[in-house]
Amino acid sequence: MALKPNIKLNTKRRFFRRQIRKIKFLIKHPSFYVPIISIVSLLIASFTLYHIFQNSSAIKVTPNSKIVIISYDNIKRVIPTKQKTIHALLDKLNIKLRPGDVVEPSLNTPINQDDFRINIYRAKPVAIDYQGQLDYVMSAAKTPRAVVDQANIKIYAQDKVYQKASLNFIKTGVIGSEIVIDQATPISLSLYGKIIPIRTLATTVGQFVKLEHINLKKGAQLIPSSATPISAGMAVLVVEKGMKMSIQNQTIPMPIQTIYDSNLAYGTSAIRQTGSAGQEVITYQDNLINGEVVSQTQSQVIVTVPPVPEIVVEGTSLSGIKGDMALAGIPARDYQYADFIISHESGWCPTKAQGEHYCPAIPDNPYTPYGYGLCQATPGYKMSSMGSDWATNPITQLEWCNGYADSRYGGWYNAYYHWVHYRWW
Repeated sequence: MALKPNIKLNTKRRFFRRQIRKIKFLIKHPSFYVPIISIVSLLIASFTLYHIFQNSSAIKVTPNSKIVIISYDNIKRVIPTKQKTIHALLDKLNIKLRPGDVVEPSLNTPINQDDFRINIYRAKPVAIDYQGQLDYVMSAAKTPRAVVDQANIKIYAQDKVYQKASLNFIKTGVIGSEIVIDQATPISLSLYGKIIPIRTLATTVGQFVKLEHINLKKGAQLIPSSATPISAGMAVLVVEKGMKMSIQNQTIPMPIQTIYDSNLAYGTSAIRQTGSAGQEVITYQDNLINGEVVSQTQSQVIVTVPPVPEIVVEGTSLSGIKGDMALAGIPARDYQYADFIISHESGWCPTKAQGEHYCPAIPDNPYTPYGYGLCQATPGYKMSSMGSDWATNPITQLEWCNGYADSRYGGWYNAYYHWVHYRWW
């Protein structure tokens, strides 16, 4: 009996033979398939990278969270957080601080606005030349005095503290900066019978008198002589015969030096160097009649303890919603007053209605008869005079607020003054 041909088997064989012939053709002619494979590969790679980027960089903002920009270790992270302070956020992110690191603003600063900026400066090796010896510390402080303060080295206002490049690596063991402390010598000044403890960088009594601007009037005697070298604990006397003098101690206010930094958010600040008040001695010549003092004439002022300036850095970055103040036409001189009022009225939430304790992404009730928006306009829809997008656009709201401050109070400062005294505006 004749065998019937297996139709299915023959079909499969013919299919595979055709595929083999196609493969042999493509191998012999790569120009047909290389461009196609390249295009497909690029499409797959682009699709993959797009989804990776979307999943990794998207910022998911949750109600009542603030957007924080934190810079450290040469990276910058933009994250939403509900943490109340910088310290709590760093703990949450498990960002460890090492001895000598500096955080600006300080760790206890509240996170109270979007685009809040945190900068972590990592400590670097610094050599401190102190009493003829080198101390080695790790510090990220911005001024020489702040570095010394971090190292817990006791210094006085009269000491000269300065920074220089460390050129002798073999001596210091440090590549970078070196802090030098020139210590002032403690002495006592007897000024017309009044004993005043003082420190000086002078090397002789004459130089000390000159540096302290001590006026030696005719008939006054300086003990010891001008050429005498200064030594620790010595007494310098100014004696004036035939004249009665009075002395008054007075405090010199601590000076404040402000530095503006665009790496910090507007409204935040940090102390880069702790300052201190100074002391001065004012001498008066008593004018006598029949042995009674009838008047006094100021003779001279001697600074016994110079004041140390406190260096404060103020943030100037107006990124994010606060940057809209400039776009809304609010003058830079009024930023601080507008910021104060809006922070207290709505916490910079353009969709907040009066009584709400969170910032809704979409307004719940913009037509409430009560306060609404950044400035809590009452009712909120009166801001429609500035634009139809009044319920959600912070610039439109700020334009209305700016006009309100001018028309009702004559400006933001007066509006701020009213708010401070009455807790509303």
